[in-house]
Amino acid sequence: MVQRLLQPGEIEALDHNAIPRLLLPHPATLFAARAARLRQLAAGAVPGIPVEDSLRGYLGLMAHVADAQQAVVAALGAQGVSLPDQAALKLAHDHNMPPLPATGSRPPEWRTVFDRLLDQLDGAVASAPQLGAALEHLRAIDDAGLEGLADAILGGYLDGIDPLRAPFVVAALQVSWSLMAAQLDPAWAQPLVTGTLCPVCGSQPVASAVRIGGQSQGYRYLHCSCCESEWHMVRVKCSCCEANGKVAYQGLVDKHADPQAANVAAAAAGKTLDKANDPTKVARAETCDDCWTYRKIFNQEHDYHIEPVADDLASMLLDVLVSEAGYARASGNPLLWLKEEEA
Repeated sequence: MVQRLLQPGEIEALDHNAIPRLLLPHPATLFAARAARLRQLAAGAVPGIPVEDSLRGYLGLMAHVADAQQAVVAALGAQGVSLPDQAALKLAHDHNMPPLPATGSRPPEWRTVFDRLLDQLDGAVASAPQLGAALEHLRAIDDAGLEGLADAILGGYLDGIDPLRAPFVVAALQVSWSLMAAQLDPAWAQPLVTGTLCPVCGSQPVASAVRIGGQSQGYRYLHCSCCESEWHMVRVKCSCCEANGKVAYQGLVDKHADPQAANVAAAAAGKTLDKANDPTKVARAETCDDCWTYRKIFNQEHDYHIEPVADDLASMLLDVLVSEAGYARASGNPLLWLKEEEA
């Protein structure tokens, strides 16, 4: 999600002491931007995120899924998924609970979203033949099986998750929850007791992003894996245990990249790249030596087009290196589910 840059006339009117605590999603553009970023990553066109050849095909497949999500959002409209009733929303607000809990009752429209998503993906089979078998298996899931899979995904019950079907069910849930979240008032939503869970739906963040533009300039936000909202958490604070004494950043760069290429290109355009547009700072792992976990952090100051879900999925090489150093991933990527190896 890219935040709109304010015009000069709007900047003067800002209260510069107010940090936007919650950035609600913009489903009308969110999934199109994700699809474009996934294709950019699959093409190896992001200097700060080197992508292994074995992953490029999967990124392309997920780009088709994001295209389908965008088409479903466009067809349903901004209020295509209904909010819970006012009594439920007020109860959650009064008790500092997520107003749209991912582990609560699902909106009835989510099944329509799922069916429409599969219909949209039918059109991509010609360019992504592997989708054909996947769609056949997805349509073979009975009602109880589909609801059970959704329960397992949203509740984090790994034993009940089919990793081949899960990304497509997640895609339908993301559309449903983002459409609901976008209808809320960000000033109304209450912060939770813990800053490590989404204040809108209570889900885990997939990663964090340093944003630019307006009052969000330079601030770090955690990006929800379900409803796509983002909430503020100060930098150099672990997004898992909230300790701040032993946080560090680990990064990587493409071994084939020319470290001077960005500056040469900028010089040719009459610009200067000093601290900005540093590919080594686009994607980093934020590690914590208190809880020995990590999450990735993506910096819009160094790549305007960062997209936390797509960039996290593409930067698996960083996961491997940080895991080898002894850190455990705090939470997974909603578009990739791996079976745990049996002992």
